[in-house]
Amino acid sequence: MTLLRQRMIEDMELRRLSPLTQRSYLQAVTQLAQHYQTSPDRITEDELRQYFLYLHHDRHVSRSTATVAISAFTFFFEHTLRQTWTCLDRFRPLPSHTLPVVLSVTEAWAIIAQLRLPIYRACVSTIFTCGLRLHEGASLRVTQIDSARMQIQIRAGKGNKDRAVPLPPRTLAGLRAYWVTHRNPVWLFPTAYRHGEGHPTATLPIGDRSVQLAFAAARDAAGITKAATVHTLRHSWATHLLESGVNLRLIPFWLGHSSPNTTAIYTHLTQTAERSALDAFASITAGMP
Repeated sequence: MTLLRQRMIEDMELRRLSPLTQRSYLQAVTQLAQHYQTSPDRITEDELRQYFLYLHHDRHVSRSTATVAISAFTFFFEHTLRQTWTCLDRFRPLPSHTLPVVLSVTEAWAIIAQLRLPIYRACVSTIFTCGLRLHEGASLRVTQIDSARMQIQIRAGKGNKDRAVPLPPRTLAGLRAYWVTHRNPVWLFPTAYRHGEGHPTATLPIGDRSVQLAFAAARDAAGITKAATVHTLRHSWATHLLESGVNLRLIPFWLGHSSPNTTAIYTHLTQTAERSALDAFASITAGMP
């Protein structure tokens, strides 16, 4: 490990960034250095500009990926190198206003049913029924399950925030049934044997990428043509809660959203809202000749 990398890690720890944020920032800075085959402290402003053009034109990265890269470079230059790079704000993509993909309950379970290995079925089922982010679900620890209060305690989630989410009884039963197949003392979904059973002495959880790949294969096997990812299950969970009449003020806390406005997008996705709107339109137009 280089001294520069070690210093950045220490800086992130001092700022108490979440482990997931630290990994994302290190990966972004490492990829920049690998692209130019030089230490990142030698990158010029023009090279940084050309790198973001490369991300856009060649790699076609999403807005969120580009935004993470900007945040990573801003942290690296300002906190580790003690330099100010005002140009980074100019590279930030404009916000998009596309609606997320939503799966019906039937579609979601059809995909889960196609997950061949038990570890993926248990993990993805938990993500769907509790509205978790991918990394939150894949890295669940045994100690995060509060069966007395029927909650999952999310520690240091996005934005380094803790929160509690409801744990449905059937989800708890499924977690218990899967855990007894490996009895790992730390992880609910430890790295697995080839046949998909958790490793009882594993020191790491399953990787996010492996869950993503398993989900994509299951989606195709289920014949679902929507551009759904594991994160789509979270959108679907929130949408179905709204359709079931759950108070919109509760859902942001369970999702870990800082602002209710972030959650409000789901009101545009519910079939219940559409039906209410159609009824209103019918009433308004009832007197038309």
